[in-house]
Amino acid sequence: MALLRKINRILLMLLLLMLCLLLHSKLFRASTRPRLSGKPLPGTEETIAMETVSEKDSVIPVIICASEERMGATMATINSIYSNTHASVFFYIVTLRDAVKLTRQYIEKTKLKGIKYKILEFNPMVLKGKVKPDSSRPDLLHPLNFVRFYLALLDIKHKRVIYLDDDVIVQGDIKDLFSIKLKPGHAAAFATDCDLPSTHEMVRSVGMQTTYMGFLDYRKQEVRDLGINPSDCSFNPGVFVADITEWKKQKITKQLEKWMEENFRQNIYSSALAGGVATPPMLIVFHDKYTAIDPEWHVRHLGWSPDARYSDSFLQKARLLHWNGRFKPWNYPGVHLDLWEKWFVPDPSGRFSLDRPEGDG
Repeated sequence: MALLRKINRILLMLLLLMLCLLLHSKLFRASTRPRLSGKPLPGTEETIAMETVSEKDSVIPVIICASEERMGATMATINSIYSNTHASVFFYIVTLRDAVKLTRQYIEKTKLKGIKYKILEFNPMVLKGKVKPDSSRPDLLHPLNFVRFYLALLDIKHKRVIYLDDDVIVQGDIKDLFSIKLKPGHAAAFATDCDLPSTHEMVRSVGMQTTYMGFLDYRKQEVRDLGINPSDCSFNPGVFVADITEWKKQKITKQLEKWMEENFRQNIYSSALAGGVATPPMLIVFHDKYTAIDPEWHVRHLGWSPDARYSDSFLQKARLLHWNGRFKPWNYPGVHLDLWEKWFVPDPSGRFSLDRPEGDG
């Protein structure tokens, strides 16, 4: 009997040891992988209930980044979306750890407190070895500029999402953009740079690039091996609709990371070529594999020149305006500032303010 008890004790100790080893293994794997976003951040519990709402309940998920230095831009975009639709919109607001508190405060202490949202914390460590410094446009190397590459790894609960840059104003009903029909096998829908005749004059006047030649260095063998015609039309990844299921199936994130790492080693593109480092990998991975967005849903180039302007009648018809370029509408100089400022929500902390000439409202 004593021998039996001794055997039982040994077996119990072995079982406990195995459980401890299993638990240690799981914890180790979790701690060594860079975390994009984890559990709901403290203080957002009131809004998290919307996460469980399924696609059939007509929720429109919008992913937008909120950097500390451009927080007012993000809130203006959110305000324009929220104010121009009766649809149920859920905002996934992606930010860095240092800006979480400011993001929540900006929402809860302003007219935006009624929105449904969740704050996701992005871990910039996932970019290690993939992005190198570039002195020509350091702002374009902000970690949040690469969130669009990692949509399928974010803590979201939807099969289809809209991604928007923070220098965007939505004048139409966001549900119309969300309802676009993606072609079979396409993981995303973008606006081609050859779509609107009204933008062609703007493009010519400020010398912008609208083809692959403007984004990739065709002197490099790696680029020529892609077999992409340098005169093919490019597209802008600042506004797009993504099918998350197809994104995962095609391993889009892995493909994008491959080209980031390739550029890190070979410098096959740079911000000096076309003013960006987030666009070229998207152009490569999605070449001839995307659905075209209605051009009125992405009227671009408003931030490329403080002098070149669109006609008022053209802008009234536009469903979405994008101030891509150096001249942002919250700064001065810029163009069509009134169209952006009507959606601006003052920062309750006073940290974000509009840059305007003295005496100008």
